[in-house]
Amino acid sequence: MPKATDYIDQMVDMTKKLLEKGHAYKAGESIYYKIDSFDNYGELAKLDNFDQLKKNAEGRLSSADEYEKDDVRDFALWKAYEESDGDVFWEPDLGKGRPGWHIECSVMSSDLLGKTFDMHLGGVDLIFPHHTNEIAQSEGTSGKKFVNYWLHNEHLLVDGKKMSKSLGNFYTLRDLQEKHHKPEAIRYLLLATHYRQKLNFTFKSLEAAQNSVDRLQDFQRNLTHTINKDTKAKNHPKVIPLIEKAKTDFEKRLDDDLNISEALAVIFDFMRDINKLELSKKNAEDILTLINNFNKIIGVLQTEQDTLEPELQTLIDQREQARADKNFEESDRIRDELKKKSILLDDTPEGVIWKRV
Repeated sequence: MPKATDYIDQMVDMTKKLLEKGHAYKAGESIYYKIDSFDNYGELAKLDNFDQLKKNAEGRLSSADEYEKDDVRDFALWKAYEESDGDVFWEPDLGKGRPGWHIECSVMSSDLLGKTFDMHLGGVDLIFPHHTNEIAQSEGTSGKKFVNYWLHNEHLLVDGKKMSKSLGNFYTLRDLQEKHHKPEAIRYLLLATHYRQKLNFTFKSLEAAQNSVDRLQDFQRNLTHTINKDTKAKNHPKVIPLIEKAKTDFEKRLDDDLNISEALAVIFDFMRDINKLELSKKNAEDILTLINNFNKIIGVLQTEQDTLEPELQTLIDQREQARADKNFEESDRIRDELKKKSILLDDTPEGVIWKRV
């Protein structure tokens, strides 16, 4: 968790290097980056209309900038002190003032990650001017490629609108949990949309996410049940090919720009195909291994087997005995009692399966 204020000296040093290399100039008491000096300026943002860029820049001019800059598109590396800055200033040999808004990120990332690093993330609203200016500063100083891969995520909407307290559609994780929504469902909802697509949060979509999580957890629970029961089923010949195909397809989708939506579809198609088969204990173990590996990415399944409290297990055993004795009234009574204790039962041909709700 680096602090920008710990890097003021390095920001001063970078500004000086950019001056030495002809990428910056002093105007008044401020120092600006001369974007005409950097050949690839605007490449990340696909800026090919510099007249439009100039028009946009004119709309962001301060009163001091209006008269100081050589070009309205240039941006500040070091801003001279103004009365409105109050006590936010430093006094290096550049003069009394403060850093520009972009240089701190260039300095901190190059110090902590190197002159070139692999991945830089951020919202789409930062592509221009912030990330565009980071590239110009960093590459203008080092002469090396700044970042190999840029990943920009789209915005989160709530009921089709920007989330804001004034609209009453602002929710924290704690707010949602207090409304009895499970963290796994919230995670799944946020995860399931591709990072470059807008995510529209609604409580209906959160309910759908919970249903998807329930299906995944039920599948995991059924596999565990198959492993623990005394089954005579033989290894099914289709299981291993289905496992290999799902593993390959899942990785292929994620390799395609983290296409998580299609990767999740692979998992559900795999579950559908497996549910048609009678599984041996070894089949169930192999499938569960794959599902647990998928969960290293999606993170919505139980990582440790849930165990029942002894008194709850006793009730399940008593109900099984009541069913065997055809005492269905007692069996239903115990089922209802367990439901009140947040335990749901699923009677299958292989025996009863329980889950917490």
